[in-house]
Amino acid sequence: MIPKKLFSMFKSKGIINQTLNDFRISRKYCNQHRRNDAFKLQRALVVTKFSRYEFEQLRHSNLSKNQLEKRLRDRGTDYDTLLALHNVHKDFEKKIAKSFQDVGCDVKLVNRTSLTKDAMEWADLLVPVGGDGTFLLAAGRASPLFAKSQQKTPIVGFNSDPKHSEGRLMLPKRFSECPEDAVARIKNGDFRWIHRSRIRTTLLGNNGHMPESTDLHSHRVSKMEQIQTVPESLSTEFAKKYNAKMMRVLPYLALNEVFIGETLSARVSHLNMVIDHSDVINKTKSSGLCVSTGSGSTSWHTSINRITKRHVEDLVKILPGNNPNLENIDAQQIADEYNKNLLFLADDPRLCYSIREQICVGVWPIPKNFPCRNFVKNLFVRSKCIDASLVIDGSISYPFNDGAKALLEVHPEDALLTIALD
Repeated sequence: MIPKKLFSMFKSKGIINQTLNDFRISRKYCNQHRRNDAFKLQRALVVTKFSRYEFEQLRHSNLSKNQLEKRLRDRGTDYDTLLALHNVHKDFEKKIAKSFQDVGCDVKLVNRTSLTKDAMEWADLLVPVGGDGTFLLAAGRASPLFAKSQQKTPIVGFNSDPKHSEGRLMLPKRFSECPEDAVARIKNGDFRWIHRSRIRTTLLGNNGHMPESTDLHSHRVSKMEQIQTVPESLSTEFAKKYNAKMMRVLPYLALNEVFIGETLSARVSHLNMVIDHSDVINKTKSSGLCVSTGSGSTSWHTSINRITKRHVEDLVKILPGNNPNLENIDAQQIADEYNKNLLFLADDPRLCYSIREQICVGVWPIPKNFPCRNFVKNLFVRSKCIDASLVIDGSISYPFNDGAKALLEVHPEDALLTIALD
């Protein structure tokens, strides 16, 4: 256990910013919204991983199989491993498809190039098979903003290669060994729902222009079907507050995070931020802004904010006084406890922003006490960048240069309907 006095000292000095009270609030919210409704499963849409081998095939479509192998080996690629991992994924996809067919379901297999509106409308259940990237791909399309109707299509994911992938958004790894057990439980309704909060991004401006989105995974060889939304007039209150006339809701919802920053990572990102529609404009220069959901708190959010054993040891050395109890503390345990408290639950209605490497010298930030991480209900961001992007779940990117404005918020109706078997 962490000594109470040491924990209190860390907390009072601002080292532990995610309080236990915040965690209890999110847990209470989660428990209020979990339920298992009647669910009839007849059609399963299996969203398959676009393997590196498939990417190379598409990239060099003019080459035969033998020619492709030679090209990859000549450039130094580990061809045998590349092909072996591809086969692992494909064999598992077949196993998943058969598991659903065995319980009487119609099954279709799609990937990022064939995941269309019509395929989404056909399915009773989305089944991403791969890792978290494949889950995020499917989740980005499981949205009322994408579908023709407001009916949500639930989603459940299987990790196709748990030896090489963590797959935090997928079912536990034990179901990769026996997927037929998971499918039988889903078919019989033996599961619970989790409503994962997602971030809605709205661009504000003086016209209805929508910058074109870029699929960062397309590499100009597998461009996905793009979605468009229509501009709307901004309310009088917000039009005056944010000096804009129009708003346009982006058609993609972020399950993990929205990142805003300069495209060139070595360049400083200059942003103005307004928290919860307050009257304070916070000005910051940094390596970029990451706004996370509870689902994303296990990913980039934790990577940005985590501390190590070395951090704890360095902090203990500079604590005032000669406390003999500090000599026997477990620095690794304290670091693990701190990192664990960075996490918050998937259906928490709040966002948590993290400013990467905020510049804290001279006049920056403005005001000087502007925290580099905090929970918010909503966040307004204005760009003062040169060549920046707003990126949704590391996949869909929009230009976000000087003068661009965005409002990030969570709406209950945007939550992703997922299945859990724990």
